[in-house]
Amino acid sequence: MPFSNFPNGFANGVAIRGMPILNSYGGNIFWVDSGSGSNTNDGTHVRPYATLDYAVGKCTANNGDLILVKAGHTETVTAAGGLDLDVAGITIIGLGNGSDRPTVNFTTAVTADMDVDADNITISNFLFTGGIDALTGPIDVNAADFTMMDCETKDVTGQATDFIVTDANASRLMIDGWTHRGAAAAGGASALQIVGGDGATVRNFFIDGNFDTAAIENVTTAATNLTINGGANGSYIRNRNSADVCFTAVATTTGNVGPNIYARVADNAANITEAFVGADMQFFQPIAIANADGEVGLNTNITASTDA
Repeated sequence: MPFSNFPNGFANGVAIRGMPILNSYGGNIFWVDSGSGSNTNDGTHVRPYATLDYAVGKCTANNGDLILVKAGHTETVTAAGGLDLDVAGITIIGLGNGSDRPTVNFTTAVTADMDVDADNITISNFLFTGGIDALTGPIDVNAADFTMMDCETKDVTGQATDFIVTDANASRLMIDGWTHRGAAAAGGASALQIVGGDGATVRNFFIDGNFDTAAIENVTTAATNLTINGGANGSYIRNRNSADVCFTAVATTTGNVGPNIYARVADNAANITEAFVGADMQFFQPIAIANADGEVGLNTNITASTDA
């Protein structure tokens, strides 16, 4: 069967990063490009919108609408809620690779953020950068079934206090294929702060930074059914802070951590046990921790299960 069915589209459809793009696609499709776009355009490929925030406002809730953001796009967020994902059921896909991926830069105010305020939203292949010191949660998830795939968060100016934050409404959060490149200097508390919620999953991640609380923290409101999973190829955490904590959870938080997580902590103190904390969590090996140069990781020595 021929690939092209010109002029009637593509016989077998087209997929971008696994998402189907069909000539008979049921939802609206909008394009965004800060380089050539204008919010007075109609959002087509040749006449894209200039900002993602404007494109979100053109979507229809729970209609399967799709926003495609062109390589090289830059969105600057300067205030709280400056980018608001508030239309349920939309999918946002960034095009391009590496530094050519669409970039959302948070600057001007420490409260500048992207709010996720509607359910069932997916965002993929974006770079999020901290353009001001001490950001207090530039990615703020306040709704259920949010998925963030193959995205990178990065300190550029100073250190974000917490880069991704959630609240109790963020049940069934999925973060998959996430890279966090934090500053080496002190000033950060966490890369991800989870506050309550049910069924969140974080997997296939690479986290490097200086976190005085933990790389991934749940420290105020207990979560349920929380999963921190290394994925098939393993996940990596480096905490450059002498606190040496990679993951910590409220004592009554339930869920599981591991397998296939590899951690590097700051020094050769008594930190193997302290690197992963969760009194009501289950832990699955390997969770390997290295605490000095030239040493191989030691599996966590959290209390082992016994056979009754």
